[in-house]
Amino acid sequence: MHGLTLDAASGPAVEDDLAEEATLAALLRCCVREVAGPRGLVWPAPPNLLLRVAGTLLRVRTHGGAALRFDGPAERLESGVWRPLTTEELVELVEAELQGHNGEFAGQVAASREAVAAIVRARAGAVPPADPWLASEQALVHGHPFHPSPKARGGDGWLRYAPEAHAEFPLRLLGVREDVLAEGGEVGALDALGGALDGAPAGYRLLPAHPWQLDLLRPVFGADLVDLGPGPVVTPTSSVRTVYAPEAGVCLKFSLDVRITNCVRKNAWYELAGAVELTERLTPIFEAVARRHPATRWLPEPGYRTAALGTRLHEGLGVIVRRGPWAVCSPGVTPVLAGAVALRAPAGDPRAWWRAYVSVVALPVLELYFAYGVVLEPHLQNVLVGLDATGLPVEAVFRDLEGTKLVAGRHDLAGLDPDVAGALTYDAERGWARVVYCLLVNHLTEIAATVAGPDDGLLRDLWRIARDLFARQAADLGRPLPLSDLLAGAPLPAKANLGVRWARAADRAAGYVPIANPLA
Repeated sequence: MHGLTLDAASGPAVEDDLAEEATLAALLRCCVREVAGPRGLVWPAPPNLLLRVAGTLLRVRTHGGAALRFDGPAERLESGVWRPLTTEELVELVEAELQGHNGEFAGQVAASREAVAAIVRARAGAVPPADPWLASEQALVHGHPFHPSPKARGGDGWLRYAPEAHAEFPLRLLGVREDVLAEGGEVGALDALGGALDGAPAGYRLLPAHPWQLDLLRPVFGADLVDLGPGPVVTPTSSVRTVYAPEAGVCLKFSLDVRITNCVRKNAWYELAGAVELTERLTPIFEAVARRHPATRWLPEPGYRTAALGTRLHEGLGVIVRRGPWAVCSPGVTPVLAGAVALRAPAGDPRAWWRAYVSVVALPVLELYFAYGVVLEPHLQNVLVGLDATGLPVEAVFRDLEGTKLVAGRHDLAGLDPDVAGALTYDAERGWARVVYCLLVNHLTEIAATVAGPDDGLLRDLWRIARDLFARQAADLGRPLPLSDLLAGAPLPAKANLGVRWARAADRAAGYVPIANPLA
């Protein structure tokens, strides 16, 4: 369910079948975790897993523990006979089970399935980037494995900007009159994007823009804001709205007024300022953590720029500068998106590989939370794993300061705008839940399932290794109670993506459902 294999017989039927398989699997996982599981309606019946949704009994063969990898087609029991289950049938069961009314839900699931089919078709005729890091960024064909509509996207013309379709495109360059410019931090990389333009016209500053966002915003050009034409060619990364500009060696995080999974991906004004504030605060902290965990790297976001022409354009045209991963990895180390690592089992000794992986990825996250009051979001799209020439994990690169928070009461935020300060903080309980969800549920369970494959004995060994590493880290940190509870088997918080989509709520309103803790 996590890979993509196309052969010479590929065609519309094959693409549609792959899209149906991926869409059904994602929705079924959501049902196990959020619908049937909390109601006590999931039962192991080896080699199958049974669950009941809206009174209908379903079954599917699984492996991989909490990652719920499927080994064959899902079926429903009808008149005493097991029949293949379809996405449409499962959507109807979910709607009946959850009751209420959501007129968007079925359409979002269908749109996600159609998007996967379109992506598969586009990939068949496209050439992936030669850069192995960028190729990994563009490998996530199926999207989030526990989301009911992981590839549903608003707006038209999205495929030409889709990383999964191996897209690349030129930026649009705008000129912003200097007296309506808003910026903060280090933004020199933006001025270097002018290329043949030799910078912006006199009295103006250069502002790169995502062409899709310009189509959505349709800004009025005039004396304050001018269109300077196409700029350098960039490559979109897995988040869609963040692109890599190879000539400048930086990533650029744009606003997109488009819902991708749960969120409209827009840089709020306080997030623009917050990125620079967090970069300044985290620089000495990451330096300290790297002294204890030398494999730790991060991607600062040192500056932003936008046009101060009302909130709509201030946020809609805002761009954040982020350092590129090649600049922070050691020579001979190749950064690879963790989400792509979860698609293919590594070569060599799986236990040694896993020990290295957990050591470089998980241990600094725990250090940051307990020793420094910093909440990372180390999910599969926010972590790059640095692999050496043999494929062994030797570094971890953490990115995306939007999800990075400071634990309230652990940092002096006096003097900051209250909205900026509020967006930068979590209380300790919320922060710990976010760390555990992103690190264990979203990330390590998926990697462990890939490394172990269908070997349940190996999977148990992997979690014993992880437990030993976590226990040693807990001892070094003075055995903080939340970490002790985790090692004692406290249930893990799994984000309720189906619930938040059904409620048509903002992503920040998403709750958690408890799932079994493999460290127990």
